[in-house]
Amino acid sequence: MQKPVYLDHHATTPVDPRVLEAMLPYFGPQFGNAASRTHRFGWEAEKAVEQARRQVAELIGAELREIVFTSGATESNNLALKGVLEAYRERGNHIITMATEHRSVLDPVRHLERHGVTATLLAPQPDGRIDLERLREAIRTETVLVSVMAANNEIGVLQPVSAIGAICRERGIVFHCDAAQAVGKTPIQVEDQNIDLMSLTAHKIYGPKGIGALYIRRRPPRPLVVAQIDGGGHESGFRSGTLNVPAIAGFGAACRICHEEMTAEAERIRGLRDRLLEKLRGPLEGVTVNGSLGNRLAGNLNLSFEGVDAAALLMSLPDVALSTGSACSSAVPEPSHVLRALGLGAEAARASVRFGVGRFNTEEEIHFAAGRVVEAVRKLRESSPASRASRTEPLWKS
Repeated sequence: MQKPVYLDHHATTPVDPRVLEAMLPYFGPQFGNAASRTHRFGWEAEKAVEQARRQVAELIGAELREIVFTSGATESNNLALKGVLEAYRERGNHIITMATEHRSVLDPVRHLERHGVTATLLAPQPDGRIDLERLREAIRTETVLVSVMAANNEIGVLQPVSAIGAICRERGIVFHCDAAQAVGKTPIQVEDQNIDLMSLTAHKIYGPKGIGALYIRRRPPRPLVVAQIDGGGHESGFRSGTLNVPAIAGFGAACRICHEEMTAEAERIRGLRDRLLEKLRGPLEGVTVNGSLGNRLAGNLNLSFEGVDAAALLMSLPDVALSTGSACSSAVPEPSHVLRALGLGAEAARASVRFGVGRFNTEEEIHFAAGRVVEAVRKLRESSPASRASRTEPLWKS
């Protein structure tokens, strides 16, 4: 067993060796530009891109022309939100999203608000899921877009995507879904789930960083999206710029592997996660699971350890790689906005740790990590001021 043990798969995943193998030719002899249509080098690159496009589309039940390659989910979210609000400017200026969304949705929403858009941020139910009745009540005549993520990046909670999509379709509203954490880990079919726009990224599914996609529905009802990057008309005009062929080939390979292995992999990872929870809850009191445990990504645990500061806990675990929340906000000292939206107080939010079990984790690693966390939690609790006070005898007796 190699150390440190990596249990932060919601931040990023290691590149699968099979993915790397698919990428390598395009770093070397097959170096062509996919937009070069007059020679073999360009044709080979274009063939690789279209094969990857097919592999991404097959994973989510989309058509080839509905996949637009981007630099990742953050760009895809920006293109979806800003592109739709610009396209429907004359029809309405209201967007609905959730307070637990990723910063790559919440920050573009704030940007849009500075430019005249109004936004409704729905609070989640205590288990982290959306209240569908509150969603219905929030819809106005000027609502043009609903954006709700499929799986939360911190607490792993799965949203009822099909039900949200049905409400939006019924009201003629565009539905965008940030599926960066969900795709490849839980089944998603864009047609069956009434999804109009969906953001994807490769590095959460054992592919390379810096490549992602936006699914844009081309079948009726077709949403309107205005491009946010101009300069060449690549990707059907939605995203100009020279295509990153090696990364795209890797993204496609990662999607192909997920398509073939997702069901069995999710079952194995869920078993490891459940054993991890059992090994932590058995010897420790005051361990709380944040968010729904039943509606959750197979590899996710977000736990609060009563009386323990999460940052101090992670500092005492140099041989286990964990996080306190989103990697995109890991340098921010404030408690997680996701946990606060669930109703956790600042102290409980600061006591929370995110565990992300992944493809290459083993039983041995889970056993080792659980043991180290139990040991560290006990030491931190024993050294806390409250614990010392409870053990100290009074200086005098009445």
